[in-house]
Parts: sequence; structure tokens; C-alpha cells
Amino acid sequence: MGAIRAGLRLIALAALLLTLLPVHGLWRLARRPSPWPRRFLGTCARIVGARPVTMGTPLPRDVVILANHLSWIDILLLAGFANAVFVAKGELRAAPLVGWLAALNDTIFVARGERMAVGAQVNAVRAAIGPRPVAIFPEGTTGDGMTLLPFKSALLAALDPAPPGVRVQPVAIDYGAATQELAWTGGETGVAHALRVLRRPGGFTAHLRFLPPIAPAGRKAIAAAAQQQIEAAWVRDRE
Repeated sequence: MGAIRAGLRLIALAALLLTLLPVHGLWRLARRPSPWPRRFLGTCARIVGARPVTMGTPLPRDVVILANHLSWIDILLLAGFANAVFVAKGELRAAPLVGWLAALNDTIFVARGERMAVGAQVNAVRAAIGPRPVAIFPEGTTGDGMTLLPFKSALLAALDPAPPGVRVQPVAIDYGAATQELAWTGGETGVAHALRVLRRPGGFTAHLRFLPPIAPAGRKAIAAAAQQQIEAAWVRDRE
């Protein structure tokens, strides 16, 4: 049954893509901001089983989102329900299909790990802040949903000093009882994890808690404050 379930979900995802691509193209021809990539990604989250529950008030613009990272499903959710664009590793651009879809959603590709390129990365992030929320996963990788990895602050140099009016909003992501089952950890490949999610029976509740904004005051202080807020939100939700 798992293989059949995965096949049906893949068919639904392909049908959705083929339906929305022409509409997106018409928006682009008219030189209008297209809402279809985020609608596509939000619907993909539902197809793979997510039942999104949002709490708090997401800021619509002039904001950098700092969220914990559990899985690629986080990207579908934040794009679909917060209209976010993402900062991603440069090698993702070359990934078949995934890189193309990421580019459609205006992903900011950065060459992480190249110290000489840090200045260019920071400038790219800074330039993107404004019309849409910019989302960064400061853990730098996916975690198990039980313990946060240390938040890295290198890309937050884009907020030091911050552009006028820009704020930082921490977002705590939790998949409830399915968190440990869905978290992408260890040496599992992306393809293996995707197939595991697609084969999974039933749905799961995906909590997105938008926490009170932080006024930018130095990149290390921002990272520490965001991590503290997300950890506190996890404790409250699990009591």
C-alpha cells in the first residue's frame, strides 16, 4: 500500500504543477508578481499529508524569518503560509527539478562554506529583504525536533546594521506526534526521505508558531534571542 500511496501523491503533485505552470507564466508575461509558486508549495504540503495550523501573526514584509529546520516540508509550509523566500545552498540550484522549483520561488542561492564569498552572500540576503519575508534556517541543517542545534549567525550579518524598518521573526515548527518520524536526520538521502514521507499513511498536524518579532541588535544577539524563543515555545506546546 505504501508504494501505491506514494504513486498517487506523485501523480497529484505532477498534476498540480502542470495546472499551475501556465497560469504562473501568464502572470509573468503581464509583469505582475505571481502568487502561484507559493500556492503551489502550500498545496504540495497538504498533498504530502500536512494539516497546517498557524499561531501568532506572520509579518508580511520587511522581515527575516528564523525557523528551526526539521525537513524539506518546512519549506513548503513557510512558502505557502508565510509567502517566504529562502536562503539555500548554492548546489541546490543544479538539483534536477528541485533547483528549478526553488528558483521559481525566488530562492537566494549562496555558496556556504566558502569564506571568501561571505560578503557576497550577506549582500544577496540584504538585497532580498523587503517585499517578501526572507527565511533562514540558522541551524544550517535539519534536526530531530527534540533539541535545537546551535543557531549560526554568519548570514545575519545582513542585519548588522539592519535596513530601516526591518524586523526578525522567530518561527517554531513542530509536527506534533509525527515530529520524530518525519524529521530528516542522520545519513538518509533526500530521495529516501521524500519516498518515506510519500509512503506514510494518513496526515499529520504541522504547527507553525509565529513568535513576537525581535528588533535587530547584532547578529549574535539575534541568533541567541531567536533560539531562546523557539525553545521556550517548544516547552509550552509540549507541557
